[in-house]
Amino acid sequence: MDDHSKHDGQNGEDADCGAASDDPSCLSTGDMARLSNTTLRTVRFYEAEGLISSMAREGGCHRKFAHSELKKLQIIADLREAGLSLQEIKALAGLKRRCVSPTAAAQAMSQALARRIEDLKARIDTLARVKDELMSTVATIQRCHGCQEPEFPSACAGCDVTNQPESSRATELLWKN
Repeated sequence: MDDHSKHDGQNGEDADCGAASDDPSCLSTGDMARLSNTTLRTVRFYEAEGLISSMAREGGCHRKFAHSELKKLQIIADLREAGLSLQEIKALAGLKRRCVSPTAAAQAMSQALARRIEDLKARIDTLARVKDELMSTVATIQRCHGCQEPEFPSACAGCDVTNQPESSRATELLWKN
C-alpha cells in the first residue's frame, strides 16, 4: 500500500479515527449531517456514490466516519451549493487517478479548476448584479408602505415613486406590472 492510499479513507481506516468502528473520535452519520449542514440522506447518498467512506461496520453497527471524511463532505456540499453537479464533482475527485504521472495530474487538475474558477467568477458577477437589483427594489418599495392609491395595483405603473431613473429592472418586473 502506498502512502496516499493509507490516508484517503478508502480502506476503512484513517489517521483520525483508527480501525475500530466504536472509536469515540469517529463521527456518526448524524454528526456528519449536522457538522456539514446537510441531511442524513445526503450523507448516505454521497457514501453510496463513493465520494465519502464510512469505517468498516461489525455486526450491524451504525456507520462511523473519520474526521477527514467530514472535510470531504463539507467541500462536496460547498461545491454543490456553488453549482457543480454531482458528475462534475466525481470527475474532479477521480481526475488524479486517471492520469499517468504527477505532472499530467497536476496539469489536468490545474486546468479543470481554472475553468471552474472562471465559471464561478462569472456566476459571482451575476449574483452581485442580481443582489444590487433586488436591494434597489426593496429601497423603492419601502416608500410604498404608506400608499393610499385606490387604483392599486394598476396605478403602480404610473406612480412617481416607481418611475424614478434609478428604478431597477427588478422593480419593473416585480412591482410595476
